[in-house]
Amino acid sequence: LSMEKLQNEVHFLRAQLKDRDRQILQLQNQLIDKEKPFFPTGVTNTHDISKLCTEKLTNESIARHSRQLILPEIGVKGQLSLANTSALIVGCGGLGCPSGLYLTAAGIGRLGLVDYDEVELTNLHRQVLHTESSIGVTKSSSAALTCTRLNSKVECVPYHIVLNSENALDIIKQYDIVLDCTDNVATRYLLNDACVLAKKPLVSGSALRFEGQLTVYNYQGGPCYRCLYPKPPPPETVTNCSDGGVLGV
Repeated sequence: LSMEKLQNEVHFLRAQLKDRDRQILQLQNQLIDKEKPFFPTGVTNTHDISKLCTEKLTNESIARHSRQLILPEIGVKGQLSLANTSALIVGCGGLGCPSGLYLTAAGIGRLGLVDYDEVELTNLHRQVLHTESSIGVTKSSSAALTCTRLNSKVECVPYHIVLNSENALDIIKQYDIVLDCTDNVATRYLLNDACVLAKKPLVSGSALRFEGQLTVYNYQGGPCYRCLYPKPPPPETVTNCSDGGVLGV
């Protein structure tokens, strides 16, 4: 084959692959729409998630996580603990995407992914779970598909919903750890209050321009977000990524 013909075939195959990816994401979106009645959308309609129960590591898991298993601080016991742990990521954006990526790679047992938004072109410079073929698709399903492709053993549960006072507690109480990856002050207080009531640790992150913050709240009954910030700041003092900008990855 000539070099020109070979390049044309490569471009054609890439175009086909991109089209297939888009079709898969669209089908997953349709599936989520059909399954919405089974997702936790309110106090009167809660879908209970089964408890994780991994008793031993498979040969595949040992091979996959071998570099992690040899760390004395983790070992087999630590890897099993990861496999039996569930984490809820609220916000599948610039913070939620890398969090989901690394938790999936590390071997978390279950990953809940909450986001009501759809993927846009402006997201792609930092939201690494989404691709060009994900544009227009719900962020929760796009993130779930990418995580599943990375590690099919991780159970990904996408929630295409707006988290509010009616559904937050019912969802949060089913997970071991909650990650606040939002850029919304009201949601931060909502997550904090729900985690305090459910007695769940809350890992809270934020990023703006070239800076970032990371804090763990309510760990083993320790201080919570309201302990640090009893009252919400004035709206005019709050800047988000759309207004202030944020560095990509």
